[in-house]
Amino acid sequence: MSAAQTQKESSEAGWPGLEALGLSQKELVLAEALQMEYDALSRHKQDQSGTDTSQTRSRAPSQTRSKTPNPTIDRPRPRYPIPAPAGGSLLRGLSGSDPSLNQNQPGGSQSPPSIPARVLPPRGGFVTESLYILDAPEISSLGSGSGFPPKGFPSFPDDIPPALPPRNPLPPSSENPFLPSRGSNAPRDVNLFTPDVDPPKVSAAELNYDNINDSLSRLNESRTGPRGRRANSGDQSGKPVARSKTLPPQVPPRTYIPVPKSNKNLRRVSADLVSLGSRMNGFGYELFQVSEERDEEVAAFCHMLDVLRSAYPHGDQSQNSGFVWSPSVGVEELHQGLGVSVKVTVISEHFREPLTFTCDGSSTVDLLIYQTLCYAQDDLDHMDVDDYLLKVCGHDEFLNNSETLAGLEFVQQCLKFDWDVRLFLTKRSSINRALCRTKEDDETLSTMNHGILLQERPIKQTVTREALTLLLDTFHNEAESFLLSEVELSLHVERLVQSVKALCSSLAAVETPDVTAALSQLPACPCRLQPKVLKDASVLAVRENREKVVEKLTAAILDLVDLYCSTFNANFQPLAPSRGSTAPLQEAGTVTNVLSFNVHAAHRIPITWAASYEGFFLSCSLTHGGAELCAPQHTSKQAVSKYLFHLVVWDQRVCFPVQINQLPRESQLTVTLYASALPPGGGEEKGKQRRTAEPLGWVTMPLFNFRHVLTCGRKLLGLWPSAPGRTGNARTSSPNFSQPDSVILQVDFPTSSFEVRFSTPPPADFCPQYDFSRLDTVSQIQLQDVLHKKAVFWLTVEDRRLLWEKKAFCQAESAALPLVLASAPCWQWACLPDIYALLRQWACLGHLDALGLLHASFPDQELRRTAVQWMDSISDPELLDFLPQLIQALKYECYLDSSLVRFLLRRAIGDVRVAHYLFWLLKDNLQDSQFSARYQHLLAALLCCVGRGLREEFDRQCWLVSVLATVAHKVRDASPSNRQCVLREGLEEMKQFFSLNSSCRLPLNPALLVTGINIQSCSFFNSNAVPLKLSFQNFDRLGENISVIFKSGDDLRQDMLTLQVIRIMNKIWIQEGLDMRMVIFKCFSTGRGRGMVEMIPQADTLRKIQVEHGVTGSFKDRPLADWLQKHNPTDEEYDKAVENFIFSCAGCCVATYILGICDRHNDNIMLKTSGHMFHIDFGKFLGHAQMFGNIKRDRAPFVFTSDMAYVINGGDKPSSRFHDFVDLCCEAYNLIRKHTHLFLNLLGLMLSCGIPELSDLDDLKYVYDALRPHETEADATMYFTRLIESSLGSVATKLNFFIHNLAQMKFASSEERPALSFAPRVHTVKSDGLIRNLYICRHIRTAGNAAKGYAFVVKVEREGQQEALLVQRTFEEFHELHNKLRLIFPSSKLPSFPSRLVIGRSRGEAMADRRKDELNGYVWHLIHAAPEVAQCDLVYSFFHPLPRDETPGPSSRPAEVAWSPAAGKDLGQVKLSISYKNDKLFIMVMHIRGLQPLQDGTDPDPYVKLYLLPDPQKTSKRKTKAARRTCNPTYNQMLVYERIPWGDVDQRVIHLRVLGDGPFWENSLLGETFIPLKRLVPGQHWVDWHRLGAAGTDPAH
Repeated sequence: MSAAQTQKESSEAGWPGLEALGLSQKELVLAEALQMEYDALSRHKQDQSGTDTSQTRSRAPSQTRSKTPNPTIDRPRPRYPIPAPAGGSLLRGLSGSDPSLNQNQPGGSQSPPSIPARVLPPRGGFVTESLYILDAPEISSLGSGSGFPPKGFPSFPDDIPPALPPRNPLPPSSENPFLPSRGSNAPRDVNLFTPDVDPPKVSAAELNYDNINDSLSRLNESRTGPRGRRANSGDQSGKPVARSKTLPPQVPPRTYIPVPKSNKNLRRVSADLVSLGSRMNGFGYELFQVSEERDEEVAAFCHMLDVLRSAYPHGDQSQNSGFVWSPSVGVEELHQGLGVSVKVTVISEHFREPLTFTCDGSSTVDLLIYQTLCYAQDDLDHMDVDDYLLKVCGHDEFLNNSETLAGLEFVQQCLKFDWDVRLFLTKRSSINRALCRTKEDDETLSTMNHGILLQERPIKQTVTREALTLLLDTFHNEAESFLLSEVELSLHVERLVQSVKALCSSLAAVETPDVTAALSQLPACPCRLQPKVLKDASVLAVRENREKVVEKLTAAILDLVDLYCSTFNANFQPLAPSRGSTAPLQEAGTVTNVLSFNVHAAHRIPITWAASYEGFFLSCSLTHGGAELCAPQHTSKQAVSKYLFHLVVWDQRVCFPVQINQLPRESQLTVTLYASALPPGGGEEKGKQRRTAEPLGWVTMPLFNFRHVLTCGRKLLGLWPSAPGRTGNARTSSPNFSQPDSVILQVDFPTSSFEVRFSTPPPADFCPQYDFSRLDTVSQIQLQDVLHKKAVFWLTVEDRRLLWEKKAFCQAESAALPLVLASAPCWQWACLPDIYALLRQWACLGHLDALGLLHASFPDQELRRTAVQWMDSISDPELLDFLPQLIQALKYECYLDSSLVRFLLRRAIGDVRVAHYLFWLLKDNLQDSQFSARYQHLLAALLCCVGRGLREEFDRQCWLVSVLATVAHKVRDASPSNRQCVLREGLEEMKQFFSLNSSCRLPLNPALLVTGINIQSCSFFNSNAVPLKLSFQNFDRLGENISVIFKSGDDLRQDMLTLQVIRIMNKIWIQEGLDMRMVIFKCFSTGRGRGMVEMIPQADTLRKIQVEHGVTGSFKDRPLADWLQKHNPTDEEYDKAVENFIFSCAGCCVATYILGICDRHNDNIMLKTSGHMFHIDFGKFLGHAQMFGNIKRDRAPFVFTSDMAYVINGGDKPSSRFHDFVDLCCEAYNLIRKHTHLFLNLLGLMLSCGIPELSDLDDLKYVYDALRPHETEADATMYFTRLIESSLGSVATKLNFFIHNLAQMKFASSEERPALSFAPRVHTVKSDGLIRNLYICRHIRTAGNAAKGYAFVVKVEREGQQEALLVQRTFEEFHELHNKLRLIFPSSKLPSFPSRLVIGRSRGEAMADRRKDELNGYVWHLIHAAPEVAQCDLVYSFFHPLPRDETPGPSSRPAEVAWSPAAGKDLGQVKLSISYKNDKLFIMVMHIRGLQPLQDGTDPDPYVKLYLLPDPQKTSKRKTKAARRTCNPTYNQMLVYERIPWGDVDQRVIHLRVLGDGPFWENSLLGETFIPLKRLVPGQHWVDWHRLGAAGTDPAH
């Protein structure tokens, strides 16, 4: 192939890439015209300097243009590196490129790069690396050999656009340097014009530097590879250069420069020259390449990671097991399982049949292993128990040999739900340890960029070194032209200013005051008319004046480049680094100067602001932990000015009335930009109305850096936009450089020859401490009232003053420390010794109380370090309970490195489960734009620490989630009829995923290891988000398939938080000995709007249960009881299910009330067949109720309906079991109230997480009000009892259920067949046999259940069965069968059903006889109807025997379980709680059980009347409210007697009378008792049942 053909093909291949970038041919023509003028300027300068060298342009078709070199004009850098042609070397590079870009080649020859037309993928195998941690990563690959870029150069995409034409003369050469040597296939440079065609003529007026700059930007942007998964995922040799933190508008992004994997090249700080052959350009400076961690803080952070990782070598098996440990429970929860027998089945490959053991809960795992080996092995002398491990069947998690069985969360779950404990015995050596860290992981130095590359939202890139050099060359050429110009000065000024504007535009569109001052010495030009211009242009006629202008302008631009590089963490800097120079230090505590700085301007002001706002000013405030240190300072009001760009110039000094020695170490400067909106009517209305200033943006920065040195020098600060509404209380201390259009504020801090450093002072030697009892009574009461507030959020100024004044008396209560420290008047250097002494002397906080010290109110580093130190004792399973809060607490850390970060990374290194959840929580928080940079670094640090095995596992999980999100989106967008087909088609991609990955752990739980998906078992739910119901194949063949719900379109962070708080509530109850039988399922967010939820087996929603009784089933009382009996047919099973229901229902009532969970319809509440009730779908909480128009749908305090009470009471009348339920609720409520500060801390740390319904203190105040921490337990008991009564009496809840039933009817699937409410399973003619005949032989009365009246005994004869079966069915059940048949078949195919309307007594013997005859006719016609009717599943399920059919009479379940009084004069019992305190006698009337009905058989309306005897004047009468129609009332009402001396109490007797509330004065006595108070102990609660007797008797004696 000829060279011309090669050139032509290369050119043709390049043009489509240019068009794809949006580069027009006109822009390229402009660039070529500019180049021609450069050539003319070069020749003009040569003529003036007497240079006789000349060069003619060759117009041979196979040769490009060349130019005369000029040593005074710097040569530009190449746009793209290319390899040298085989067998030869290129001379200088693109158009005389700067040789500093050339790399040292073997043999000492330097070969500059050329531009390939297309880069092929590297040869050889690819190295698998984690690429799917981000959704659309930028992947680049490098290769070696011919046709690939040499080391040290960036990679580039497959399609490379042609470069700009050469700009400077080329050195003479005997051969064309751009022609490859013979036999070489190296690509050549592509010229924009063929030599045969004259370039188009472009006038100076058509030149537009903005267009050229845009073209350069787009060309540079094209260098980043296409964002796609697994694209060119080859071996990425070396480390990529750090991404910087911003992408200014219209600035080419910088490309990563891979560095070889040699340790000597992994430099951390400072800068290093790119090549040895660099030389200075015309400005006398060089752009030096710097290592990736140019930022000193990041470099120090990486060094910390190296030290941290070195403490955990890969050979330490205790910290590098490589598998998931089964979590253990806390010590307080352990006693629940001690003394309980645990039935364990052990399976192993070492023996054929499984072995079953019955162990005590205190047995250890290694003892169980030893017992198993005794059965399996004959010789135990050479056996070591530590060589074996037990694995949970179905889960990829292992039991720790030192744990007790009762101490394992898995075993306790099995005991709670009556599951079998199945374990698998395996050798430790046979376990797959792919997740272990390796020696190679230990030897790899910590780096940030590799991890940041793998994240979903990488940090934006800066302008490239090559692009900036190109623009600097342009400016230099224009400056040379300006210096040499004799005529047309205005044209050269215009071009010079345009080149400066192009430079400033690429450098974040910042115009420094030095640039402005230099440009002010030039005359006006069209692109710059303000602010000051040279009036007399004749001054520039003198060359010396022009040289001064250029010199000043050049210095200003170089300063701007240096400022840009230091601000945006670029991969280059203009000056060689100075090593080893350290400034002298001065202690901040000795500096008495006031804090001041100069505000110059706000750059990059949007053009729309100039037309919409006026009066721009800045409000500057100093804060520490959110509290202001002094009054905010304001600048003057200014308008938008047009210099090179739109900006607002203040150039004003801001001075705070605060000395530097009064500044706390964590002080932050917050600057907010305000402006007044212009009225829509225009200028006439400007002065007519007073307009308030609107916040437009803000930025916060620490005054002391991570080395605790006071900031100095010029700073560029990107403003964050002010969001309307509630924004939480966390603000990042990083400037906004992640948004390309952010407004940039220029601030100049004073500089000095020394560093002002804030050193941590030692604690004071003495800190007073006194007993609380030494305070006077008034102070004790005041202090207790303040301490009852439990959280710092509601402390008033007076509260803080009192707490700090009395801090020496509070040290006995450890939980008060956050309140006391929040009251510290100042945190300046001089005050810290006393605060640290108090911190050192205070009793060590528990790890739960220490959470309160990690809030934003406590930024002090020493304080937070102490809090983390106190938390170090927390176990890994317990750490997971609070991990979301700790992730949010990272926002409140002042610097990247902190004790909390180190603590989390240490735990992640040692435990796979902690690393797993830490990864997903950090990844989820990448969406927070303010803190994304910090979380990117922390996620990168985690990926460095965990090793390659876990990185690849995280990569697979991210890939899995990405595939599922795509499928869920397609299913949601499909029509309802096509969704199942779309789901199955979409899940085919899952098969491809598992064909490439043998297994993958689910983000929901790292112990869930799956190896495939069962497409036929997958479906979806008919709700708004259309969640997917997925069934994965278990990697463990001994386990069942793993079913999960995948949601896309719902934010699951709120569900995660709610379930986390409920789980902690449940642990508190268990620690206090109260097991509420709560069902806690897992829910995990894998990104905004998507996540996974665990499916609970054998559970149905209340709606599905209730609609079995019709669409009005929510108004009926029996559905839940019938459903539970259907699935628990024996009395023992049913009693157990009811017990589970009572406990779990009480727990749900308390939890949902405290958290204000709303949108509680019957599809959000589920019931297990075992009786456990639980709630799902927590989309509304903290009182944010679902609205139906203007009507609040959630009207009751919580969901507690009559059908739930029916299950508890065993019928429709209150029973003593309802007393147990109320007592459970109140006890559970009071136990949570004791930990009010914990829940306020948990939710307070989440205020900044971005959950809309938890964003300010009002949301937190809801929980505070619900817990009522200021009240006594008795008051709280009465309060919650009233809530139970209010919820039970609410009709709105049932109406809400009914409306939801109607709304869900449209989602009912045609495939769903109706089922009978009393039949637990479906039976068919094939399973039971054909029914030959049906006959109702008699009716029997249903004993103890008057609601049903009579049951009918049906004789069922089947083919193949000699004896007929007898089944018992009620008339209502026959009616339900007929209604369900009508849903399937038309009425014409069904026999007519007897009428339910009965005149007269409906349950008499005659009516039963008549209905027996009518039903006989009905069943005869039914069995002789068409085969599809007579043999349908409903009919055969109806006549299938139930467990109740085997008993002599029909089951009376659920029946009322009432307390029956003992024989004799007892008329019931009353439960009282009596206590004495502060001369007051408190009598709480709790419950009464076993009252006798009235004479007419109706239940009374009882109330209680008390007298405190002796009472001759009858002044001690107290009474309760009356309960309605019950023999087992609940009151929980407090009756108080005041001014009762303790000496008189033991002489007093309580006379209690129970009366029936009747009309007028006809109250009947139901029972009475006399209770002497001799047994009462002051300060204690006497709780007991007391018998009631008839009038005149004294049951108490």
